[in-house]
Amino acid sequence: MKITNQMGDVHEVPTEKGQGSKYLLPFILITTLFFLWGMAHGLDGILIPHLKKACQLNNRQSTLIDTAIYLAYFLMAIPAGMIIKKIGYKNSIITGLLVFATGAFLFVPAANSRAYDLFLIALFIIGCGLTILETSANPYAAILGPPESSSFRLNLAASFNGLAVSVAGFLGGFFILSGINHTPEQMAAMPDAERIAYLTGEAAAVKLPYIILGSILVLVAILFYFMHLPSMKSENTEVEVKPGFFSVLKHRHLSWAVVAQFFYVGAQVCVTSFFIRIAQKEAGLDEKMAAYYYGIYGLLFMIGRFTGTFFLKFVKDYVLLSVYAVLSTILCAVAIYGTGVYVIYALWGIGFFMSIMFPTIFSLGLVGLKNNTETGSSWLVMSIIGGAILPYGMGTLIDMNHDDIQSGYLIPLVCFLIILYFGVFGHKVKKVA
Repeated sequence: MKITNQMGDVHEVPTEKGQGSKYLLPFILITTLFFLWGMAHGLDGILIPHLKKACQLNNRQSTLIDTAIYLAYFLMAIPAGMIIKKIGYKNSIITGLLVFATGAFLFVPAANSRAYDLFLIALFIIGCGLTILETSANPYAAILGPPESSSFRLNLAASFNGLAVSVAGFLGGFFILSGINHTPEQMAAMPDAERIAYLTGEAAAVKLPYIILGSILVLVAILFYFMHLPSMKSENTEVEVKPGFFSVLKHRHLSWAVVAQFFYVGAQVCVTSFFIRIAQKEAGLDEKMAAYYYGIYGLLFMIGRFTGTFFLKFVKDYVLLSVYAVLSTILCAVAIYGTGVYVIYALWGIGFFMSIMFPTIFSLGLVGLKNNTETGSSWLVMSIIGGAILPYGMGTLIDMNHDDIQSGYLIPLVCFLIILYFGVFGHKVKKVA
């Protein structure tokens, strides 16, 4: 049986009885990639408060962790596709894993020198590796079995992103966060030797987790090297004429989808990045307990994706997106004006309701594009640059309001209102002249 992958190439997929068991092990290995890049993003929520303390940063500077990761996605989106065409999907996966591992291992010299700029370089390299991995792994997950169940396989593999965020919260809280926090006054009163020893010890806490992560990545790359995976060589011989990269934006619903995706990714990263800090400041939790609550947030994100997929069987996608955007907006208001543990409950709810937004916006933006689909997909992938820009704006707003973390959640609130507009009006497909 022939199917078409996300790059538009046609491939032969065996359908004989018994092929399912043949592809089970490769699919499990592919699914580990979804978990691994979910771990990378989940650990960002731990790194932001941790490096803020270890490197003595303000809120705006701490969000450069997000900027480094998501800027890499933006810059590598097109090169990643070129790499795949040049060396193939399997070799691209191996390359992505090794680049990811290189960034992880760079955390050691960064921690030894307590150099924030070196941490950012390491995170940018990790982001480059993640971009190659995600661009490569999705088509593989799609072809490892019958075409009629490809959507199920992709959703099943993607659900491990949420699980990884939860695991990252629990493990990061245990291995990275010390639970020791000093006020600026206490830090200033410390003898220089004691203060340097404290900050050096905090920075060093990231070394072992990232050494272990990098080693696992190298091991998985070796497994992929020896694993037989289905060939994805194109059978197309005709040169396809591609539409203009910018002309595809004449489709109004795609343009709005790009805008909505920009603000969605920005909102998700904003909520995640400042979760631990707001849990500490507003709910009075120590950072280790805040990390535990952050793990529950990741778990609810995963549950939300499963339940949202179930509801989509009975509710129009744009209707569910709109309802979830309204609920997320209300919960953002609770996060801004609420007190105590109710702020945490609000953030948990946001995690649950925004879990379906990325794939829903993505699919609504591609409706009716036909031969423009690939170009439209590129725009939607590049729109995740919102994750690099909006958290920086949130950190700036918090600093302007004298470290009032709650005030920063005005930014994701506005993001959800824009997503609501897309769900109600912007998604509508209009004929292009």
